[in-house]
Amino acid sequence: MSTPPPQHPAPGPGHSWPPPAPRPAWGAPAYRQPALNGFAPASLLVGVLCFPPLGVLFAVVALVQIARRRERGKAVALVGLVVSGVMTVALAVLVGQYADGFFARIASARHLAVTEGEFTAIDGMRAGDCFNVPGGNLYDESSSVYRIGCAEVHDGEVTSSTLLEGKGFPGSEQLRKAATDTCWKSMDEYAMDTWALPEYAELFHFAPSRGSWRDGDHRLLCVIGTTDEDHRGSLRKDAGMLTPEQVGFLRAMNATDQALGREPDGEPGRQLGAYRAWAREVDAALGEQAKVLEGAKGRPGLGGPAGKRLRELAAAREQWRAAAEARTPAGFDAAWRRAGKAVSLDTEKALRGAYGLSTTVPVWAYEYPSDESGDAGDGPSAEAAAWRGGPIDRGAFG
Repeated sequence: MSTPPPQHPAPGPGHSWPPPAPRPAWGAPAYRQPALNGFAPASLLVGVLCFPPLGVLFAVVALVQIARRRERGKAVALVGLVVSGVMTVALAVLVGQYADGFFARIASARHLAVTEGEFTAIDGMRAGDCFNVPGGNLYDESSSVYRIGCAEVHDGEVTSSTLLEGKGFPGSEQLRKAATDTCWKSMDEYAMDTWALPEYAELFHFAPSRGSWRDGDHRLLCVIGTTDEDHRGSLRKDAGMLTPEQVGFLRAMNATDQALGREPDGEPGRQLGAYRAWAREVDAALGEQAKVLEGAKGRPGLGGPAGKRLRELAAAREQWRAAAEARTPAGFDAAWRRAGKAVSLDTEKALRGAYGLSTTVPVWAYEYPSDESGDAGDGPSAEAAAWRGGPIDRGAFG
């Protein structure tokens, strides 16, 4: 009887039992998430917490690398770019507001050893104080003041220090006009005999800027500057240093100069109404001067020059009234010039001498064309009076 063959091969060399399981067949390799670019979150953190301009740089680097390496973080980098950009603009505005003061302090420290006097804050300056500024430059808004005795060589002398009223900044032009008027009046009270001032003396004012006003600085400092010469001694000659007669006369004369100095901006052709109002103001000032001189006619030594001046004032006032009623710019100009020719510097010189005041005619008194030819006349004028204002138009000091 035959034996049936086995169903499976017998174990032996080269065979195993049971047979090995088949190897599984794998599909595509498993998905791996791209790496996060490190500059993306760094741009946001640096922009908010540290240095915004660096955050902008990190954001740009992140966007370039993400596009090149196919990394994650594009949305974060864009947010970092926007936030860092906004913070950079805010930082620039903030630095701009405080940079002037910062560099002013650096400049002050640099000049500390070469400017004579004691460093003094503007709020500490009062009428009668003399001072120096670094380099003798009163035009430099970054300068600081160094108080010094008036007997020493100095750059300026304070005529008044006042606080301006109002909560809001009045505006640069309005502030300039107000400061001009205030400082001119304070100088005329501080150094009443204006003809006695040296030729190199100029009127300055130091007023708040918009930024310093917002920080609480409302102080206006009025100054007579003497930087063109090595000036020693105080220029003060106020009411306490003069006789009552001299004070009354000088106040009337200075009020006339102040009125003349308020000549409107522009030409009569464009501002005829303003010029006519100005003519009325000058006429009124001349009327006050005439009242003072009427009381001096009977005094020894004053009668002659006072009477002559009164006759000149009458003629000048007639022309100023004609200017105030002028219908055309040409008519105003003609009356204005006739008014300038009606007064004489020789008469004023004699009158000032009779009062015991300076008889040195200042340069500004000659600088007015008082006839149709344009030649310089011999009477004071708006242009002449305005010259006394000096370099008044500037911003905050110190």
